[in-house]
Amino acid sequence: MAEIVQHRIEERIPELEQLERVGLFTKKEYEINVLELIKKRRAHIHYQFKKEEIEFPVIHRINSVFRRATNKWKDDVQLWLSHVAFCKKWATKGQISKVFSAMLAIHPDKPALWIMAAKNELEDRNSSESARHLFLRALRFHPDNKKVYQEYFRMELLHCEKLRKQKKELEKAEMDLGEYEFSPEILSGKLAEVVYRDATGKIKEAEFVISLLNIAAIFDFTKELQDFILQDLQANYTEDSLTWDFMAKRELEAPGAGEELQTAKGRASDINRREERCCQVYEEAVKSLSTEPMWTCYVAFCLERLKRKTNVQELKEKPLTSEQCFGLRNENASQIVCSLVCSQRGLLSAVAVVAMEMKERYLDWSYSTGGYKKCRKTFTSLQENRPLSKAFFTRMIEIEKEQETPKMNNLRDYYERALQEFGTSDDDLWLHYIQEELGAFGQPENCGKIHWRAMKFLEGESVERFTSKYTLLQTGHL
Repeated sequence: MAEIVQHRIEERIPELEQLERVGLFTKKEYEINVLELIKKRRAHIHYQFKKEEIEFPVIHRINSVFRRATNKWKDDVQLWLSHVAFCKKWATKGQISKVFSAMLAIHPDKPALWIMAAKNELEDRNSSESARHLFLRALRFHPDNKKVYQEYFRMELLHCEKLRKQKKELEKAEMDLGEYEFSPEILSGKLAEVVYRDATGKIKEAEFVISLLNIAAIFDFTKELQDFILQDLQANYTEDSLTWDFMAKRELEAPGAGEELQTAKGRASDINRREERCCQVYEEAVKSLSTEPMWTCYVAFCLERLKRKTNVQELKEKPLTSEQCFGLRNENASQIVCSLVCSQRGLLSAVAVVAMEMKERYLDWSYSTGGYKKCRKTFTSLQENRPLSKAFFTRMIEIEKEQETPKMNNLRDYYERALQEFGTSDDDLWLHYIQEELGAFGQPENCGKIHWRAMKFLEGESVERFTSKYTLLQTGHL
């Protein structure tokens, strides 16, 4: 009988070789597909016996094919990962560690593979000791790698969480804890603190410290660890805008009083207080660290709060003082923006990019909240305060043209004011001015004067560019 079976198997070899030759299947793919089919058939007929005799030999052969392949093509990382995926799917977890070990011997320069191997030990094999060993080995090859440290830190906290759950379950079952080791230091996250100290001793960046703090915040037993990291952040990283930005935004997440949060008015007051505290931190920040990144963080926060809408009537009706916002009313977020903008700390910032950006944003805000008249009034007041951007003027021109009956005299005023700032170098601005006069509301006879002035004021290569574009405009090619 065995000879007949062997004979029939050998009869199929030419078919398999043909499949492989034409590229329909490789031998490995063929056997994997056979496994998939067996799995479906077992589920269909509810037969779960004799796996050692049916699937295991096939799985063993496929593992052998993978080993030969990875020995031949050692540099093909995707091939290694395919072997790992196969082992995971077909429950050969003992084989995975061997595959990772062989792969890391060939590819120790890839941090992601070390992390993957360590996670496998922790999650699939339930071995925190093996995972820790892999992370320590990874750090020998990658001593300054942020991701390795972050995942190592997370692993220690996960291990701590698992021990705490085990201890709780044993206590609930009223079992004797004498034979189990539950060190108070380990249960409180001291191993994670050791990782943190080592990591921040090598990587001294606020962003990295904040990333570790955010990881710690995921776990409900890390208050002491979080306080330690927070103190370190405030003591050693105040020269980084990200530290101030993080500390300010923490004020928004601070818990409010329980009773106060029961009513809409109470919740509104709570939000108001949080935003005020947040704003106070930013104010302190820009005083001690008046840099472009710091102002950018502050401005970004203010604009983000302005975009958020609220249904709480108290916030909508909260009056602002004239010193804050020229008597305007808006959401509480607008109070923050206006206190920044209208007090001229943002508009008259020593950081040019901040001042210009705020003028553009404030012009848009004026238009959206007060309409054209308010926007024009804002433009008139801001245009005297340098620095100014071209976008500030072009936005006002766009707003004028959006009106039902645009006024050409106003458009001329905007162009003339813009040319005072950029007339020596911006040939496009002169050209757009000419095109405006050629339009429905303009006077074409003015184009000659504008052209003469452009040739007089433009400097360097901008003269040649203007001449070329003006010629194209006259011939109808622009």
